[in-house]
Amino acid sequence: MKRNFKKKAAGISIAATVAVSSLAFAANGTATEAKDKKSEPTNVIMMVMDGTSAGATTLARWYKGEDLAMDSILVGGMHTHSAESAITDSAPAATALATGNKSNDKIIGLLPELVNTPGVDPIDPEDTYKPVASVLEGAELLGKSTGIISTSEIQHATPAGFSAHAVHRSNYQDIAEQQVYQDIEVVLGGGKESLAPGSTKNARVDGENLIDVIHENGYDFVESRDELLNSTSDKLWGSFAPSALAYEFDRQETNEEQPSLAEMTKKGIDTLSKDEDGFFLFVEGSKVDWAAHANDTVGIISDVLAFDAAVQEAVDFAKEDGNTMVIAVSDHGNSGITMGNVNTNSTYPAIPVSEYVDPLKKAVMTIEGALKTLKSDRSNMREAAELYGLDNLTEEEVNTLKQSDTLAADMADMLAQRANIGFSTGGHTGEDVFLYAYGPSKPSGLVDNTDIAKTMATFMNIDLEKTTDKLFVNAKESFEQKGYTTHIDETDENNPVFIAEKNKIKIELPVNKNIAHVTQNKKTYTKMLEGVIVYNGEDFFVSKEAFNMSK
Repeated sequence: MKRNFKKKAAGISIAATVAVSSLAFAANGTATEAKDKKSEPTNVIMMVMDGTSAGATTLARWYKGEDLAMDSILVGGMHTHSAESAITDSAPAATALATGNKSNDKIIGLLPELVNTPGVDPIDPEDTYKPVASVLEGAELLGKSTGIISTSEIQHATPAGFSAHAVHRSNYQDIAEQQVYQDIEVVLGGGKESLAPGSTKNARVDGENLIDVIHENGYDFVESRDELLNSTSDKLWGSFAPSALAYEFDRQETNEEQPSLAEMTKKGIDTLSKDEDGFFLFVEGSKVDWAAHANDTVGIISDVLAFDAAVQEAVDFAKEDGNTMVIAVSDHGNSGITMGNVNTNSTYPAIPVSEYVDPLKKAVMTIEGALKTLKSDRSNMREAAELYGLDNLTEEEVNTLKQSDTLAADMADMLAQRANIGFSTGGHTGEDVFLYAYGPSKPSGLVDNTDIAKTMATFMNIDLEKTTDKLFVNAKESFEQKGYTTHIDETDENNPVFIAEKNKIKIELPVNKNIAHVTQNKKTYTKMLEGVIVYNGEDFFVSKEAFNMSK
């Protein structure tokens, strides 16, 4: 673990819209107070339940039959719009939460090209697609340990926004490589296929086996729940599925070899909290968003509750620690889910909670899980449907499902109708979302998503602008100002390298890595850099260290 930096004193947020408080107020007005037993080190646990609208948490609470863990730390709301739209994609949403900057659709950790949303400041055209530092990168520079956890592929948009920089969220090749070379201490989730060459969709095409690099860098590489929970390593990389992990309900039924989000969160905290300089941990409950896109009511409930259990782990630690800020929020709404639909236009005052919840409690698996049990000839259609809570189907309904070309959607709609659940869309929505927080200097009130990054940074004594200036300097401009000639070697299109030469010095900067190869007087050596090298398709950006490497 990192122990080479002196601990920093906690700062106070200067964001105008963010109130400072050491109390977390529950919905009933009572307060829980963080123990102020020490002033350092500062820790932040940033948690995102992707694509979760207020209707989803409301329904999950009724389903559970008691308050959610999140309810006791509800402190306000958050705007989610991007630089170009009232309805954001996860990539610019994560960029805002991680860096404090609005961006465009599909963009990861870079400034936008287009700004047309009212109230969002324009940017200099010369800064289009320039990388901006995340709170995770700032924490790394301070010597804090860091972690990212996700139930999707770890390369997915939201964890990527906290750990990488790419012109498109689908660039798993670049995102995975940057994550490996970021020196993040704990990485837990799915996405193993993006770490090594292979024949699957997201397998590596650059010839590099990142699993080998992970081992070389001292990680304990684990692939099951038992391996994770039994590990005693200070550096953990968990890849528990080729792509995404199972929904929590499905995990309990058929995928118990995978850890739950709560288990990953607790293990991440236990590992990172060994660092005397403090830590930053990002946690995402990814698949609420996926279920919402599918209008899968059971999937939504499954993973809201899984996320809530992870929040409980974070808050339990924060209460004991006394100097940990916990923030939990959705990056955007999705699906417009409601208790009540067109069937309840005139009958809603007389409908008890049980009529919404009981049909859903018959399901033991999500649509994804249930359909994995379906035989290719659909001969067990009735049994698969019952796993999703669709019992007592008529022969006509079974035959309709057998013949359906949109089986998942039809099953989702059938259950929603039984439970009187409404959906307005299969896409994202633009409403404000709830903000949950606990601990010293936590945000409160109605804030913007960019304020979250600024609040976390201030608490950890990070200057995001100075961190950006330190980590992401335009390589061509800066080297040429020092008298170097430069070019980008794209002989291998999957491994572009920036090259700067002057006299008998040659500096090679390979994309997505934190290393530089320096040749001087016919001798070559390799130097480690702070941060990763980013290429936005036009310019390379490197840390300031890269300009002072000749011996």
